[in-house]
Amino acid sequence: MINNDVLRRLRYIFKLSDSNMMRLASSPEIKITRAEISDWLKKDDDPSQKKCKDAQLAIFLNNFITDKRGKQEGPQRTSEKSLSNNLIFMKLKIALNLRAEDVLEILALANFKLSKHELSAFFRKQGHKHYRECKDQILRNFLQGLQFKHRPVESNQSKTKINNKEEEISKTLKPEYQWKKINPSA
Repeated sequence: MINNDVLRRLRYIFKLSDSNMMRLASSPEIKITRAEISDWLKKDDDPSQKKCKDAQLAIFLNNFITDKRGKQEGPQRTSEKSLSNNLIFMKLKIALNLRAEDVLEILALANFKLSKHELSAFFRKQGHKHYRECKDQILRNFLQGLQFKHRPVESNQSKTKINNKEEEISKTLKPEYQWKKINPSA
């Protein structure tokens, strides 16, 4: 999944301000400016949008974990240089202190069904025989479920708009696809 999209969704879901985004995206070695955050959050078709690198998203997610769970005792973890969907998923699960049942409930909010065994495969080490790569669709559905959980009013309005659009489409198709009643006495 595109790192910029993950940042945009997390900002929306958790109502993160520019100053919070700058604080979470910065590290002791690297200070992120408001302009850089703004460039990362721009839409994909905007020519001035800049790509958020894996290392930058890793710093953001590590700081997000610290922000949500508190500072870890002992030496601080170094940020990864490259991220996979599995690692992003794992970091969000840790930051939000979610158990497997919680993750499955969040995925169900996005109408995505997954078994506990399938879910555990995403959190295994890459060389493990039951490891499974997390595809974009699963991470997107997880983020959408988080949105439904943490911003229910806005999400329900979006669902209503989608349902209304589906009803409009089905009304236009109804006459062509209606079942014909069979007369049993004939």
